[in-house]
Amino acid sequence: MASKLTTSNRAGWAFAIPGVGLIAAFIILPFFFAFGLSLTDQRLISPNPTQFVGLENYRNLPSMSVITIEPERDEAGEILRDEDGAIEYPRVQSITRSDEYPQYRGMQEWFRWQSGENARVVIASDVVFWKALTNTFLFVLIVAPTQGALALGLALLINQRIRGINVFRAIYFMPVVVSIVVVSLLWRFIYDGQDGLLNNVLGMITFGAFEGRDWLGSPDTALGAIMAMSIWQAVGFHMVIWLSGLQTISPTLYEAANIEGASKWQAFRYVTWPGLRNTAVLVLIVITMQAFALFAQIDVMTNGGPLDSTQTVVFQAVERGYGRQDISGGSTISVLLFVIVLTISIIQRWLTRER
Repeated sequence: MASKLTTSNRAGWAFAIPGVGLIAAFIILPFFFAFGLSLTDQRLISPNPTQFVGLENYRNLPSMSVITIEPERDEAGEILRDEDGAIEYPRVQSITRSDEYPQYRGMQEWFRWQSGENARVVIASDVVFWKALTNTFLFVLIVAPTQGALALGLALLINQRIRGINVFRAIYFMPVVVSIVVVSLLWRFIYDGQDGLLNNVLGMITFGAFEGRDWLGSPDTALGAIMAMSIWQAVGFHMVIWLSGLQTISPTLYEAANIEGASKWQAFRYVTWPGLRNTAVLVLIVITMQAFALFAQIDVMTNGGPLDSTQTVVFQAVERGYGRQDISGGSTISVLLFVIVLTISIIQRWLTRER
């Protein structure tokens, strides 16, 4: 018995070592290498020697503050207003460039809101990073549940024994096998503001009442357009995962529910959904990780614009590391992204644990 167990272990390790070696070589070791670079001021090409800076990159990158700016007043103490009647405030640079406030040195305005007569201004050391982080979280919060729900709906539709169902399965899965770069180029033409397919279709449906717009050229619609394309492109992959989970549910459970007079909704609620619990956890984690890794669509379709409205964390890491040759900054963003994704995955796993 011991001889068979030892032989089995050897065979298992022999099969596992190549995979473990590749994971260590291309994932684990690069992560520790990136963490080491994030503790320096390393640049891609620089005549200056690399210096160890410790956690300075981690302090500077996410640094953010909220300041209060009082309105400007005349000699009589009255508030100054512009031609439109809006209150005039001193420039933010008068604070961020002043020796009186060294803690705000080098920061830039992100956004502001009115608080009575005063203005509350959010300033950050790296406004683009915060925009990228906000866009990434917004992308995840919208794409993850929408894509998961649509994929489940498609899986329920194609999990039927009807003639020609394999054709629909192939059609729904087809966008997954096409390169994301090709898909992004295709959708860039669809979203084109001049002769794009989407504008033409909407104009035809509304009999010319709809005025065409540049979907990728407007900060109000660019990120939403990329969300729609991303959901369409990857929904087939998660549909297959849901379908595999559906096919593991025993048909006798549905027969028992039918005998008890359960409706379709009751059968889904008390038979299908409990049977898909483990599949749902897998789909949720996979979609979340893929959403946080958003890069190719941004790089091909908008390049982070317009006005940084489609910046993402991964795009910022690549752009900073290779575009700006700031290897330490790109490594810092990569490590922070790893921590964020790991934390969210652990929370998701804890919330969906067996009770």
